[in-house]
Amino acid sequence: MAKYMTFGEIMLRLKSPGHECLFQSPSLEATFGGGEANVAVSLANFGMDAGFTTVIPDNIIGEACLQEIRRFGVDVSRVQQGNGRMGIYFLETGANQRPSKVVYDRADSSIARAKPGDVDWDAVFSGTEWFHITGITPAISESAMELSLESVRVAKTKGITVSCDLNYRKNLWKYGKPADQVMKELMKYVDVAIANEEDYQKSLGIQADVEVESGELDHAKYEALSNTALQEYPNLKLTAITLRESISADINGWSACINDGKGFYISRRYEIRDIIDRVGGGDSFAAGLIYGLNTYETKEDALEFAVAASCLKHSISGDFNRVSVGDVEKLMKGDASGRVQR
Repeated sequence: MAKYMTFGEIMLRLKSPGHECLFQSPSLEATFGGGEANVAVSLANFGMDAGFTTVIPDNIIGEACLQEIRRFGVDVSRVQQGNGRMGIYFLETGANQRPSKVVYDRADSSIARAKPGDVDWDAVFSGTEWFHITGITPAISESAMELSLESVRVAKTKGITVSCDLNYRKNLWKYGKPADQVMKELMKYVDVAIANEEDYQKSLGIQADVEVESGELDHAKYEALSNTALQEYPNLKLTAITLRESISADINGWSACINDGKGFYISRRYEIRDIIDRVGGGDSFAAGLIYGLNTYETKEDALEFAVAASCLKHSISGDFNRVSVGDVEKLMKGDASGRVQR
């Protein structure tokens, strides 16, 4: 079975063509996407033994979804098929000062109905050394939250490294429990935490003098934020914070930092212009970090790989990052010209 396993909801993605507003023209581009599946696809593209598990409907949409993920080389043999529907999200890609917009239609999805005991974690984790989850699945429903907690608890009993991208989504936490109550419990089982500044504040209640909406970055404040996370969760071996400077929908500054309790490292900063699709950018960073931490000798190199991989994702339409290790390493070495390769 897969050495690197991810778990979470995958959805049908319906996007307006190009930079059109939703339903500006009577067509939508249909693909699939979701945080944890995006990570699995990236890892497989990097040549890693990656798997993805979830609960999806037993119908032709669910089967089409499995076929799409399978063709990237991701192991989906442990995906469960159950009652409910495939969640959907609608995407309108912004431009200049008009922001991108996401509309969720995922109530009563198959995974929202799933509960503890519905997934055979012993089978899922057979041969697994690394398990990745996000804060999105626990937000979907109370039963999905309980299933998510079950997954990390079982993973830790098996000695599996657990990474979590906190991924705070304010529009999903609707079933009565606040995000920080749930995520504080889940974090007790996490070895590597990935987040932005808003995630730490909204998901864990860790307050820091950091402006979420500001384009200005004070690295000392991010170091203090990551130090607080490490102090409050002594089980954490490493915490990573992505640093996005949103100048417009088309232009972002992009970098990240990590703290392992021994050192605080800041990556190279990329100025990304003419963004094609920023959805999945954080997932591509998470996958790059997992790859880097398991491949390179230093955490600094792991961080640089993650940031370069996610930088390139902004040039690719769709949730999935389709770049190779070679593509990323060229950018790491400074080849950012975009010249045609023959």
